[in-house]
Amino acid sequence: MEKLKSLFFNLIVWLLVFLVAFPLLWMVTTSFMHSGEAASFPPPLLPKSPTLNAYHELFAGNHIEVYFFNSVILAVCATILSLSFNVMAGYAFAKLRFKGRDAMFNSLLSALIIPAQVGMMPLFLLLKTFGLVNTYAGALVPWIASVFGIFMVRQFSQSIPDEMIEAARVDGANEFQIFTKLIIPNLTPILVTLGLFTFLGSWNDFMWPLIILTDNQSYTLPVALAVLSREHVQDSELMMAGAVITVLPVLLLFLVLQRYYMRGLLAGSVKG
Repeated sequence: MEKLKSLFFNLIVWLLVFLVAFPLLWMVTTSFMHSGEAASFPPPLLPKSPTLNAYHELFAGNHIEVYFFNSVILAVCATILSLSFNVMAGYAFAKLRFKGRDAMFNSLLSALIIPAQVGMMPLFLLLKTFGLVNTYAGALVPWIASVFGIFMVRQFSQSIPDEMIEAARVDGANEFQIFTKLIIPNLTPILVTLGLFTFLGSWNDFMWPLIILTDNQSYTLPVALAVLSREHVQDSELMMAGAVITVLPVLLLFLVLQRYYMRGLLAGSVKG
């Protein structure tokens, strides 16, 4: 009976894996088809004769490498900025004592219930006043700090024993040395988790780059593909090739860092 239950649950799990993975696998196979091949009925699962024509057209005809480079630059800069500010703020809320600390943190938490889209228009008008529209600096502003990032770092930082920090102070270490040589090494799992969250969020972000970037040479991959889809609405192979180029880098990054990512997610709930 137990073996039958185990077999049943395994079949369910594999079925769910297939349902999730099938669209991605079909996306990859379609990107290697000749133009118009995917439009036939019934849609083929595999290309009759694999070709790189769609990828060649993306790079040679549409210069997708420009938008790829734009996405890399924005995602890397957003990750660095987010880690820098969120880690300092999260550590301060967790371990440093100052007047109004808890009230300020609770006020920040209340901002989590406000949809990000609500603040886009005021933020755009503010950045327009400072002349940051159509600049990468303006595109990076929402990623400088986030309530969710501060919350994650604070929760993880609370698991670091206060005695360890006090011992470092007794030994003569100043706050900067404690933060850089003691706290940062102990925050490695949450740093990887937060960095991965930020990189994926910035890489996949469509709405804010579409609003703030007006020059088509500054577009990121998601925006460029959306514009390209209007011109090649019937060319499924070309669109799938663009989707593969967009998905593959972040998928590989996640697979490489998934061990640290899971450690960060689980460890953040040790002490709240």
